[in-house]
Amino acid sequence: MAEDSKLINGHPHRKLHAVYLSEEDSLSRAEAFYQMLDSRRSIREFSSRKVSKHIIENIIKSAGTAPSGAHKQPWKFCVVSSSEIKQKIRAAAEKEETENYENRMSDRWLKDLEPFGTDSVKEFIETAPWIIVVFKQAYGLYENDEKTTNYYVNESVGIACGMLISAIHNAGLYTLTHTPSPMNFLEKILNRPKNERAYLLLPVGYPADEVYVPDIERKSLADISEFYE
Repeated sequence: MAEDSKLINGHPHRKLHAVYLSEEDSLSRAEAFYQMLDSRRSIREFSSRKVSKHIIENIIKSAGTAPSGAHKQPWKFCVVSSSEIKQKIRAAAEKEETENYENRMSDRWLKDLEPFGTDSVKEFIETAPWIIVVFKQAYGLYENDEKTTNYYVNESVGIACGMLISAIHNAGLYTLTHTPSPMNFLEKILNRPKNERAYLLLPVGYPADEVYVPDIERKSLADISEFYE
């Protein structure tokens, strides 16, 4: 066994080679990362400008570094560029969204959505060059179809999605979190196995030539945190 490896409970472990930054460098990096993410905005008007598959692959790999319960990695990122498949997804999504806006959503919900100018038309599904559909794996499957247990599935996939969105923004691209509930039509259109459930749909690409976003403010640090010192 290598010098920087050892067995723990009979399983191989590698020594962590930590990188220690000065407090000044750590603060500088933390501030720069915050400024980068603070410029992130969700958009609904996308350009059809192409985005390299290699960029998307690296974004997916970044999301795949997320921690997960017992390292089960209970996620699958289905990446769609096919115009035919995107057309099917849009049609199914708009069918559900029409029902949502007309019958399922409460008056309070609809009122809360007014500042964002949303409706049941989801043109961005077809316009954006890529669609990433995130599926959570409710349980694992061996090759013989035997079930295995996944732990903290929603938490694990939620963390991965946060890292996915950060990676998209870091690459200079834009996205939108879309959850056309119920989303089981995605499992059917993409022919996913029985252990997978649609979790989130993200169009990915560049913004259209002229995009306006709601003039809203994020909550302050004091509003979102509580320090116990």
